[in-house]
Amino acid sequence: MAAAKLTCKEAGRIISQGLDREMTAAERIALRMHLAICSPCNALKMQFTFLRRALGAYAGRGTDRDEPPSK
Repeated sequence: MAAAKLTCKEAGRIISQGLDREMTAAERIALRMHLAICSPCNALKMQFTFLRRALGAYAGRGTDRDEPPSK
């Protein structure tokens, strides 16, 4: 990955993978810089976040990945 310049395709991959693993410092910085100027990628991030929460709620796990399962 380049120092800070991301394409939308790279940003989308990092956004998706960042839901399942900890991003590196370089990925976080590059993604923040990209999201500061790219509204389509911001929309993609919001969609991924919404889907993660909706599927979590549907599965009965709550809305936050750090939240314990609901009973």
